[in-house]
Amino acid sequence: MNPIENCFKRELTRGAVQFGLWAALSDAYVTEVLATAGFDWLLIDNEHAPNDIRSTLAQLQAVAGYRSQAVVRPVKSDAAIIKQLLDIGAQTLLLPMINTEEEAREAVAATRYPPDGVRGVGSALARASRWNRIPDYLGTAARDLCVLVQVETVVGLDNLQAIASVEGVDGVFFGPADLSASMGLLGKPGAPKVREVIRDGIGAVRKLGKAAGVLAPDRAFADEYIAAGATFVAVGTDTGLLSTAAGQLAASYKSSAAAMKTESGGY
Repeated sequence: MNPIENCFKRELTRGAVQFGLWAALSDAYVTEVLATAGFDWLLIDNEHAPNDIRSTLAQLQAVAGYRSQAVVRPVKSDAAIIKQLLDIGAQTLLLPMINTEEEAREAVAATRYPPDGVRGVGSALARASRWNRIPDYLGTAARDLCVLVQVETVVGLDNLQAIASVEGVDGVFFGPADLSASMGLLGKPGAPKVREVIRDGIGAVRKLGKAAGVLAPDRAFADEYIAAGATFVAVGTDTGLLSTAAGQLAASYKSSAAAMKTESGGY
């Protein structure tokens, strides 16, 4: 069995912009529907969505046959959690709240087998190695792993150069919601000052030869960040799409019914 190439990592290395969607509804059937929509990547969220190892595994299996690539975000950057996610077949991880160079190094180490890291060796039990059917999985696994770290605090911004320079960090993702809160602008992720520091951060990361990403459901903001050099951009969320579409559909019928009632004199 041939190694499973990480196409998302390959495209980031080329510098091609990759458009993604947040998958937070935590259901494999929903995530498979999203995989047919044409997004380059889907974020399976364990930090702010009710996912666990089993539901994440089901979603990885559901999207495996499609072009969209799965990116998994654990609830925190923790070696034990990372080990489980890698073993069930996650190849790209988005690790939240990385504030220092040391935390970035620890994150990378959690994805590497000894002597290069601390990942536990259990490939015989793992979907990642296809239960040891991939030749030399232990020696080649790191090649197709993509480590993305989230910088989403003022402290993280202060240490951005050092974080992005860590060997094994493939990209930095800026989280506007937490970053705006850290800047004293809670609930204002689109504030001009927040967008300014994100644009500057994107530029700094790209100068180091690393990929830069951001969540930008607003089209104008997404275009702004792409112009600044962002190469992986989440342009929406499944929860947002469903909520908005459902609300619009309900409202269209409610307004029509109200108009008909008025025209008929209230009967």
